[in-house]
Amino acid sequence: MAVGSGKKKKQTKKTAAKTKETASSPHLKEWQEQIRELQEQRKRDYRILDKIWGIIFLAVGIFLVITTQLNTTGTFGNAIHSLAFGLFGLMAYALPYYFIALALCLFLRKMQHINGRTTFFSFLIFVVLCILNSYRYLDETNIQLSISAIGDFFDGGIQLRNGGVFGMWLGGLIIKLLGKPGLIIFAVAVIAISVLLVADTPISKYLGKKREQREEKTILREMLTEKREAQAKTMPEESGVPIITPSHSVPQVKNPLAFPMEEGARQNFMQNLEGADFGESIVTPKKEDPTISEIPAELPEEPKTESLQYGLDGGDSSYGNTGFGLDGGNASGAGLGLGLSGGFASPENAATAPNPFMDDFMSVDSATTESMGLNAEPEKVSALSTPAATENIKEIRKENTPTALENTEMALQAEENLAKKIPATSYVFPPVDLMKKPRAKQMQMNEHQLQQKAALLENTLQNFHVDARVLNVTQGSSVTRYEVQPAVGVKVSSITKLADDIALNLRAKSIRIEAPIPGKAAVGIEVENEKPDMVSIRELIDSKEFRNAASKISFAVGKDISGRNVIANLKEMPHLLIAGATGSGKSVCINTIITSLLYKALPDEVKLILIDPKVVELGNYNGIPHLLVPVVTDPKKAAAALNWAVNEMTQRYKFFAEESVKDLDSYNELMRANQEPDKVLPKIVIIIDELADLMMVAPSQVEESICRLAQLARAAGMHLIVATQRPSVDVVTGLIKANIPSRIAFSVSSQVDSRTILDVGGAEKLLGKGDMLYSPVGENKPLRIQGPYISDSETARIIDFVKKQGENGYDESVIQTIETPEKSQYGEVSDELTEDAIAFILKQKKASVSMLQRRFRIGYNRAASIIDEIEARGIISPADGSKPRQVLYTEEEYYDAIDSQNNGAEETTHE
Repeated sequence: MAVGSGKKKKQTKKTAAKTKETASSPHLKEWQEQIRELQEQRKRDYRILDKIWGIIFLAVGIFLVITTQLNTTGTFGNAIHSLAFGLFGLMAYALPYYFIALALCLFLRKMQHINGRTTFFSFLIFVVLCILNSYRYLDETNIQLSISAIGDFFDGGIQLRNGGVFGMWLGGLIIKLLGKPGLIIFAVAVIAISVLLVADTPISKYLGKKREQREEKTILREMLTEKREAQAKTMPEESGVPIITPSHSVPQVKNPLAFPMEEGARQNFMQNLEGADFGESIVTPKKEDPTISEIPAELPEEPKTESLQYGLDGGDSSYGNTGFGLDGGNASGAGLGLGLSGGFASPENAATAPNPFMDDFMSVDSATTESMGLNAEPEKVSALSTPAATENIKEIRKENTPTALENTEMALQAEENLAKKIPATSYVFPPVDLMKKPRAKQMQMNEHQLQQKAALLENTLQNFHVDARVLNVTQGSSVTRYEVQPAVGVKVSSITKLADDIALNLRAKSIRIEAPIPGKAAVGIEVENEKPDMVSIRELIDSKEFRNAASKISFAVGKDISGRNVIANLKEMPHLLIAGATGSGKSVCINTIITSLLYKALPDEVKLILIDPKVVELGNYNGIPHLLVPVVTDPKKAAAALNWAVNEMTQRYKFFAEESVKDLDSYNELMRANQEPDKVLPKIVIIIDELADLMMVAPSQVEESICRLAQLARAAGMHLIVATQRPSVDVVTGLIKANIPSRIAFSVSSQVDSRTILDVGGAEKLLGKGDMLYSPVGENKPLRIQGPYISDSETARIIDFVKKQGENGYDESVIQTIETPEKSQYGEVSDELTEDAIAFILKQKKASVSMLQRRFRIGYNRAASIIDEIEARGIISPADGSKPRQVLYTEEEYYDAIDSQNNGAEETTHE
């Protein structure tokens, strides 16, 4: 019994301690701010101390360099010289540089703050290095560990005959225990662990975080203690009631009851709570506490007076419903209610008196109070005196109390998230660490070399009787631009026609002349760099411009010649045409666009439809939550996907008309305002990687869908990105160009292709590998930009990270619509001539595209589509080379099947 009672006492004390720690629940925010300020002050103090220690280590290191290597520091320096070599042997030469390295780490914040742990493990690293240095001097068969051997080790270290006292003695001890191989393993393990604990690594950060949590707990407890003491001191003056001393007739108890009880019930209840420190008494007795039996069943009735409170006037408390004396009201009766509502509680208000050990340090709402039975009638309160009730109270407190005070900040954040209805498993944007860090930029030419090149350019123009001077030189990633200002009366054409001569004299691989530079009275001569610098995708994704871009469909374009980050907004374009020869960087550009969207938008904000007739370019994106349907690789299904997009656009405009809004953003805002989040529609980005292949299979359907989307889809929140490596007029038709004003041109083979894309020449002189001409809507001239590079491994890491966050977000209805292109979204036959064509084929008992063309006077594409539809229904056989198709049904069989199908549908309806 005694053992069990002791365990209960310990558990009760632990629970009481937790309850005390949560005393400031309503003031966590206020006190957390004070704690943060104190912690920030301590961090600043630590940083100052780190700098001081860094200066000390640097000074010691420099002094040891002079002492150990020059030996010119006088008597004290000679003593230090002998001591260092005696203790560390040959490693004494490395000791000063070790101090300097520690100083640099402190200055650069590459190690934890100087404290006992970092000091010990820093010294341990050097000692283990000394042991490794002594490895060659130690003989496994002749290990000496006596005190006399220490002197020999010291002398040998001074003479550089061994590894010094530390290395020889400790190394000998380890070899004796573990052997020579064990020494190597032990030393490497100790160094690795010590470095992890000293350097700025996750392990050391974890230990530092634990230390901060302990400090936070200590600070909060100190604040609680100070507040209690301050309230106890101010209580007599503010309350007007004298302090009860041990000389008073009322005996002191640890947990006074605020409700009346019979003597037996009172004694039983107090025995159950024996040892529990639920609150602090006003009285600090100098003698032993009186026994419970001395407590009278009812205290003598006292006249109504001002409520006894801890420094609170009339219940006006900044603590709300917690603290040491709350809403004051005049009360009288039995039970000394300290730290409770109303000071002395009477039988009349016992039913509403708060529970003393719950309200002593915690705030309990009315619902919780009712569930605990604290608002019960006086005759029911005695039920709380049973051990089972005590255990229930403990359990309830355990459920309503944070597990530790160190987690209060996390708890507050969780409450804020709950208030905002933030889902627990929300989408996490990929970290930029998944991408490689950009390499250090290498200057192609220094300022002197650039001036020489500029002078050479001016001389070249002078040789051809063109008076001009170089105003400015801008060195970019792949090209260097010379801004040349012609003299008055000099034609711009006189400079542009000298392109080949300028390239010859500058020994340039290729040049491009921009005449004139938009917004400047100068001609730009762009000369290719000898070693172009690669632009990393991480530079742009991690840039301020990209992070501050408000649109969810912003993407990284690249860097211009001046090094400025160029971020585009697909909403403003609103569609984009990308063209370039094979290997020019077109596919990488598409990958950077998709990557930008993954870093910018949530899956329910932007949905992607990827069409990849080449099969291998975009297939790795299958499974990401942003995809509306799996990557479409079949050209016929691609046409169906575009047709679905047209129907979706039409449907969205119907929704807009019903709600009297003009675009997707206004519609979504209205739905959120109406508390209808399920009706919020995502933006849809359709990316076609190879338009030429689609135009070969179904040119009319594809072109019609693209044109309709390009004309109308902007307000519906749907955007097209069309790419092709064959920018000929039969692929990039005039109708497509007219409806897609924003273009990106990579390196092409001829000026004709450049004009097909941009309507101007210049793309044929690009360098490839991401070098592009970017012509957004509203720009008069295209801008030369170096596109970013993203490797396959970086793409794979980002995709894997996104896939691990949950299942894909495929829309099965859209997939079914694309898989069965013969029917539209509403189940209607896609072509009105299909039934007539079926009847004609059954009558003729043969089928071909040309036969339908002649019979119905339609084009080849429509006739072929009807034949494909009839084949999908199973009426005719698939094509078999030059052989004619077989008709699989007779006329009677077909109509009998139709009738039976209709009859079955009617029976199902009646049922």
